[in-house]
Amino acid sequence: MWRYLLPLGLFVGLVALLAVGLNLNPREVPSPFIGKPAPPFTLPRLHRPEATVSPADFRGQVWLLNVWASWCVSCRAEHPVLNALARRQEVILVGLNYKDQRNDALQWLAERGDPYTVVAVDAEGKAGIDWGVYGVPETFVVDKRGIIRLKHTGPVTRDVLRDEILPLIRKLKKEPA
Repeated sequence: MWRYLLPLGLFVGLVALLAVGLNLNPREVPSPFIGKPAPPFTLPRLHRPEATVSPADFRGQVWLLNVWASWCVSCRAEHPVLNALARRQEVILVGLNYKDQRNDALQWLAERGDPYTVVAVDAEGKAGIDWGVYGVPETFVVDKRGIIRLKHTGPVTRDVLRDEILPLIRKLKKEPA
């Protein structure tokens, strides 16, 4: 009798763990980068490959890093929201083009509009790894001191922009550098 109860107990335990895991929201995984300095990188610019861009270029300013790629379906969904954000001119919007072909990225922006102040090219994905990116799109809000204050995984929607990102940006702009 006992030899049947042990496998049954293990099975019930596995089912319980699976049920808990399936009810978790992967977008709510806390980032270990929140409250930490933005990881450094020096990458070529998409539009001017002879020039580079780095988080240090934005020290003293609140900025948003949006990790995207032309092959990313979800990036298409968030792009109109980013274009609208750029028109507001409330924040510096930095693109991190992730594991993409330069010509594909340029064409994608030409067709859909370019909301970015500057786009860094992370062709091999090394900077993305340093930032803890595990999928695109991902968006980070960085404060004036270069500290990551928010990470949003998945497409930025109008609601996320209105309820989370813009209020945080406005608050951070009021803080001293």
